[in-house]
Amino acid sequence: MASAELKIVLDLLRAKPPVQGFDIPAMREAMDALSTVMPLADDMTFTPVDAHGVSAEWSTADVADSGRVVVYFHGGAYVMGSIVSHRNLVGHIARRTGARVLSVDYRLAPEHPFPAAVEDAVAAYRYVLASGVPAAKVAIAGDSAGGGLTAACLVALRDAAEAMPGAAACISPWLDLSQSFGSWQSKADLDPMLEIEQIKTCADAYLNGADPKTPTASPVFADLTGLSPLLVQVGTAETLLDESVEFAKRAKAAGVDVTLDVAQDMIHVWHAFADLLPEGRDALDDLAAFLDAKLA
Repeated sequence: MASAELKIVLDLLRAKPPVQGFDIPAMREAMDALSTVMPLADDMTFTPVDAHGVSAEWSTADVADSGRVVVYFHGGAYVMGSIVSHRNLVGHIARRTGARVLSVDYRLAPEHPFPAAVEDAVAAYRYVLASGVPAAKVAIAGDSAGGGLTAACLVALRDAAEAMPGAAACISPWLDLSQSFGSWQSKADLDPMLEIEQIKTCADAYLNGADPKTPTASPVFADLTGLSPLLVQVGTAETLLDESVEFAKRAKAAGVDVTLDVAQDMIHVWHAFADLLPEGRDALDDLAAFLDAKLA
């Protein structure tokens, strides 16, 4: 049964006026506007940086430990989302982990289709290593498309025989651009964050003709051998539930150290509402504890 706080969040989301059609500028504006609902903490510093040609921003709390870094990939179905839209969420992660967080403004479709986002994710990770931070002290993380991009980045790094990050965290990850898992239908009425027809259009824009089951586009279909320790967090009310559970299952079968956290009644990226939602704060605390343990 949904808590009073969750009902408030659901009412807030369902009250938003829908964006008509596939209006990318309007979609991007609407997503960035969500950031104004959640205030930024006073103890955060945001510093823009060029991460090997990729626009990025250091998000640093007063308690930051310069020896540990989280490289963060925002959500937005590969066509929207930005550093701006995710400053509040990234701030929560920075404050809880005590790490410096590099928020990555990877290129978006349709202007920059697959594999541009994967290339930018890898470049940002290499930038951190080139700055002198050991791979064992670096985590990569992301939500929604950024969660899928986190997994895709791991696959790309493994395939390139590069030093793997010490840990990775996937928040409500979009891991299957073919939408072939059952929860896309069975959970459609429960999750106000994702609408399958719009998501299909976003997937087509990003793929630009590529096979949707390409491993670095849909990592649930990849060879997952040799990936970093993984945390996968997903809610039972999410359309992405089934692919997240299957990804964790396949990763574990491949020998990966996997922690799967399935949160009862939670919607897509409930962490983003941590200022309103106790379950969001709990999930962020769990994420921070996981990263603390793996980067110790």
